[in-house]
Amino acid sequence: MNIKFYISLGLSLWLCACSGTDGGKKITPDVHFAEVGVRDIPVYQTYVGQTYGLSDIDIQARVDGWLTGIHFKEGTFVSQGQLLYTIDDQPIQTKVDAAKASLAEANTKLVKAKSDYERVKPLAEMNALSKRDLDNAIAMYEAAQSEVEIADARLKTNEIELGYTRITAPITGLIGISKTQVGAYVSRGMGASQALNTISQIDKIRVRFSITENNYLSFRKAIVESGGDLIEKKQDIPITLILNDGTVYPEAGALDIVDREINPATGAMLVQAIFDNKEKMLRPGQFVKIRIQTEALKDAIVVPQSAVNQMQNIYQVFVLTAENKLEARIVEVGDRIGSNWVIKNGLSAGEKVVTLGNVSLIKADVPLNPVDMQWDYDKTMNDF
Repeated sequence: MNIKFYISLGLSLWLCACSGTDGGKKITPDVHFAEVGVRDIPVYQTYVGQTYGLSDIDIQARVDGWLTGIHFKEGTFVSQGQLLYTIDDQPIQTKVDAAKASLAEANTKLVKAKSDYERVKPLAEMNALSKRDLDNAIAMYEAAQSEVEIADARLKTNEIELGYTRITAPITGLIGISKTQVGAYVSRGMGASQALNTISQIDKIRVRFSITENNYLSFRKAIVESGGDLIEKKQDIPITLILNDGTVYPEAGALDIVDREINPATGAMLVQAIFDNKEKMLRPGQFVKIRIQTEALKDAIVVPQSAVNQMQNIYQVFVLTAENKLEARIVEVGDRIGSNWVIKNGLSAGEKVVTLGNVSLIKADVPLNPVDMQWDYDKTMNDF
């Protein structure tokens, strides 16, 4: 029903209540009502969460230098090992060449030291040379061996750095837009905030959100009462994801991680859920709503929210009596479920509550013409 209906209905009710007649003819105003519902109701909590890839890997430079090439199309899927960026390798290539020369020189010295040792050893055994001469030959030979090992290690280090000038994809996933361009100077000390790019695996999506300490206690109590454990049974808790436009994501999620602590500063606990994302609808960085069932109400009394009038901390409904007259009644309300309101006290099954219109302008003793709204509790329970 649109706003024009509410205005016309309220005006008609006001006119009927004030005049009561139309040219001498008594008017019976229409009022819409809904019969009080009785339902077993699942109670949900809704939280705001943020999406992340199953893995979100920052691409960072591991050597300093000028960026010389970008070898992929931004915003597309890349494969593990695929070349992404190249950095100017000339300075490091020069280090590699120098390290190779040093290694060759060390090997030459090793050959000479080994030859001297092999010549001195038999002469020393025949006492043709002194023990000191043998010790000197052994020391020179061992020193030459160490120099070879040092030169070889230096060469390997430089070769590793040379390999870092070619940056490849560490995982298969969706890559974003580069945060730098060819010709820019990049450094290993830029930090995560200045990463070259990020690759995300989005076949599955993580959603992180915070729950209150009371929610955590309620979850744990419900699971323990069912004979389970929160850590072991967390994946059995169904989770619904609601997108920013209000649509429900078609895949149900499951709890993946429950943090070890309640944050003492906020009184909240960080929770992570996992959702399948085969259609690639979800992307990292979205803000979404997470809906989780926390309990179930047995034989709960429910009425449409439009039937409840709130005046500060007092909640009131208008009940339609057997004589089709209004009876104002104070009620105790519970949770709002979809477009309905749970009533803890004040109403019974089978009673009729008036909805819509300014019924407060109608006198209690004025007979009314009740119109059944045919309110669908089962359908409206899922409104959110």
